[in-house]
Order: sequence, then C-alpha cells, then structure tokens
Amino acid sequence: MNIAQLKEVLFKQATIFETGGYRPTEELGESWIGKVLWGKEENIPSQFEPLCTIFLNELPYVPEELKNIQLITIYMDFSVYNHLNNDNLASFFMINCYTSLNELHKINDQSARMKPFPLKPKLVENDAPAWDSEDIPPEIVDEILRIELEDAIEYYDDIVEDIYPMHKIGGYPSYTQSGVSYGDEYPFVFQISSDAKAQFNIVDSGSFYFFYNQDKQEWIVYCDFY
Repeated sequence: MNIAQLKEVLFKQATIFETGGYRPTEELGESWIGKVLWGKEENIPSQFEPLCTIFLNELPYVPEELKNIQLITIYMDFSVYNHLNNDNLASFFMINCYTSLNELHKINDQSARMKPFPLKPKLVENDAPAWDSEDIPPEIVDEILRIELEDAIEYYDDIVEDIYPMHKIGGYPSYTQSGVSYGDEYPFVFQISSDAKAQFNIVDSGSFYFFYNQDKQEWIVYCDFY
C-alpha cells in the first residue's frame, strides 16, 4: 500500500463543532456547550449540571448507531473527576436521547461552572486515529511500519492530515491510552472535549469519550487527557 491508499483506509467522516463565533439564535436545532437549551421535563438529580445540547437531525455526518436520535442532552456530575480510574463513567452522566423533536420546549438550563456558547457544526472527511490507540487494524499498523522504514516517512507527518481534539460526532477518539477498546458492541460515537471559550477543562485538555450499544441502548463513557 502507498500513502494515498492508507489514507483511504484510515480516514473517517466526522462532524466537528466550532465554539461560538456567531450570534446565537437559541432556536430549535442549535447545539450548545454549557447549557441544556431544549428538551422535555426530566427528573434531574441535584448533583447533575447541564453540559451540552447536541442536535443530530441536520448534522452533515452522524454515525449509523445514532441515526434514529435527533437530539442528545447531557447533564454531568462534576464529582466524576474523583473517579476517572473507573472502567465506565456513565453513571456520572445523564444522557437523554430524543428520537423526535415534537413536543420539545425550551429549558434553558445553564451551567454555573461554564460559559455557554453555541456550537457550529462542520463536516470533515479526514479524521485519523491516534497512532498508539486501538483504532488501527494490526495489518495496517504493519503496513505503516513497513512504509516508514522503507520510505523514511512519519505517521503524523506524512499520513495524518488532522486529528480533531474538539467536540465531535463520529470519526475517532482524538486520544485514548493504548489498550482502550470496547469492541464492536460499543463503538465510539462522540466526544465532549476541553473548551477554553466555555471555560471547561477536563484535567489537562482532555475529553470525555462516549461509546454506545444501539441494541441495548447502553453507554460507556471514558475519559483521557494528554
């Protein structure tokens, strides 16, 4: 394989989000970090605080596992930072999934710890996996190592075009420790990342990674940072 063929095998589509930069409308369909803007009446325990509103219905790319979901709202228990070594952090998140936008109303539940901003979606087609992750098949790893040795290239310099370390739907986790994988039953579907504008830092510019089993409607949440 050559570099072009490796890119074709590795690259995935994703929707990334740019924070702010335009006048918000707060209309139905606008995603946010730092607030839950739309939803239905949910029984939210007091330790959970609004994290984000992500509308999927008009995004340029959504992974197959989320195709039947039109809106995701997330509340987070900030005590999660005391439990980052847990195998699954899903119990520290309330993830509400709506398959219809009918009968939604404006909640405008805003975080006291973050500065809310609207999120502008953008399609990318070249999201690449981190080298030391479990997202590159072993036979492709061998091929990359062969080309690096024979042609004196570097994975990050000559194959990777970009790794997107921001809020993202689809694609790859931007950074996870070697050995972290939940198998085909729980594919990666999105990440919520540290965001300077929103004054939201996950330990050291890290992210929360969300893996979803569509059949069981179960989540695994993992955290990692640089």
